[in-house]
Amino acid sequence: MNNFKILSVALFASASVLHAQDINEVKKQIDAEQYQKAKTSLKSIIKSNPSEGKAFFLLGNIYLNQSVIDSASITYNEGLKAKDEAHFNYIGLGQIDLEKKDVTAAKAKFESAKKEMRKKDYEEYVYIAKAYMNNSNPDYKSALATLELAKEKNGSEPQVLLAFGDAYYGDKNQNEAFSAYRNAFQADNSLIRAKVQLGVLLKGAKAYKEAVAAYNEVIALSPNYGPVYRELAETYYYWALNVPGRQEEYMKEALSYYEKYMTLTDYSLASRMRHADFLILAKDYKALEIEANKMKELDKVNPRILRYLGYAAYENGNIDEAISSLEQFINAPENKVISLDYLYLGQANIKKGTNADATAVDSTLYAKGIDYIKKGVELEPSVADGLGDLGKEYYEKKMFKEAAAILEIATSYKESRSFLIDNYYLGNAIYFDNAGKPVAERDTIALKKADIAYGNVLVASPETVDAYVSRARTNSLLEDDQAMIKYYQEYIDHVTAKGPEELAKPTVKAKLIEAYSSMAAGYANFDKPKAIEFFNKTLAIDPENEYAIQSLKTLQ
Repeated sequence: MNNFKILSVALFASASVLHAQDINEVKKQIDAEQYQKAKTSLKSIIKSNPSEGKAFFLLGNIYLNQSVIDSASITYNEGLKAKDEAHFNYIGLGQIDLEKKDVTAAKAKFESAKKEMRKKDYEEYVYIAKAYMNNSNPDYKSALATLELAKEKNGSEPQVLLAFGDAYYGDKNQNEAFSAYRNAFQADNSLIRAKVQLGVLLKGAKAYKEAVAAYNEVIALSPNYGPVYRELAETYYYWALNVPGRQEEYMKEALSYYEKYMTLTDYSLASRMRHADFLILAKDYKALEIEANKMKELDKVNPRILRYLGYAAYENGNIDEAISSLEQFINAPENKVISLDYLYLGQANIKKGTNADATAVDSTLYAKGIDYIKKGVELEPSVADGLGDLGKEYYEKKMFKEAAAILEIATSYKESRSFLIDNYYLGNAIYFDNAGKPVAERDTIALKKADIAYGNVLVASPETVDAYVSRARTNSLLEDDQAMIKYYQEYIDHVTAKGPEELAKPTVKAKLIEAYSSMAAGYANFDKPKAIEFFNKTLAIDPENEYAIQSLKTLQ
């Protein structure tokens, strides 16, 4: 009988060790972002041992990471029924509360988890800190405060140090983050992610060359660690954006490394979606269309696939498919619509509302497109950055009213890289749309916007002298003689200050003739001597100017 008891204890102990090994292996899979493999492993563990509460917790975390919140909630609640380590699932449910911005409910669940901790336990604190960090509304201060509790239990534990690194990084304390990541890797050199994060810090500082060198050190240690290739891809992507002349080369590198990352992680739907997000950033829309159709084969009902199909269809010229896919996505109440969804749907309606040679416009479709774009900008103002290019397309086609509608949205984002030039084109588009129209038909509200647009140009760049002429012309259409005279005079002052060589240029002479003649015409309404003076200035440059000659005869 005693031998039987000893054998039972031994078997129980070996089973516990085996499950611990299984869980540790799963943790490695999660760290390597092999989520599909980890899910399969966890489901197997749960099936063979439903008492393993931590297996439910880790599975719920994967669902949460992949934004499948309903499945995460169900899994955590099932985990609370487990015999062992069920309390970890309170942490998962607490993170769901944080996603809902219910901090009070989250803290109550975290306290429930803490009550089950033993004297030397620290892992719960690490996971609570991660819950504060890994949600849509991260709270890095609370994460750091929680990790201080873990530090009291075991401050040298590598996972505690790694979590500190993440919290400091999120809190924008780069020096402390660097120390924590370095110490974590020194404490456990199998903790590859800590070393990867040292490269991430360099990437964040735009030290792209140094970041790539740091990642190559990681690859030398662990060539099959997938996340390092994703970081390489993202680093080359940002490098491409910041180094003129190397964009195409570095973007190819970025896409190549992302493909490598995919081969080392998995081709699950969630991973394909992450890949699709990167393809959008990299503007590889042919590859995006291929990826979207592969996702459709895996899951025909997942709504995000419609987003990717819509983006790809628009960029690849299939406008009807773009509108159909994006309208299906946006009109489903359960979908979380982002600014880019509205932006693409808006641009698709604008394209559909304009025929190929720009000789006709469907005003209803065009207005619908503008409204969608405005919705996108309301959600995220920065999506207006780059809209100026679309506006300029219509400007070049002499579709000035349509161009102005787009450019007005583009100039609403003052941080735009093309804010100056977009304002200039906006002013011009409105001016040309109104020039030549009778006074009664001019859009005075739009013309006042043009005046403001030119003003924005001149505040940012006072030496953009042609903007003074454009602003004067606009005020002439508004029949504001005082403002018109003021801006022509500013043009005259700026070009005169540049000296005789500038004044001798044919283009400058032409604008001076325009300025003097227009100013004279304006003065004629309230100051006859000034009018005569300025018509004479016109004749000093162009003695045969018929308009000035005839006007002087009338005035005299």
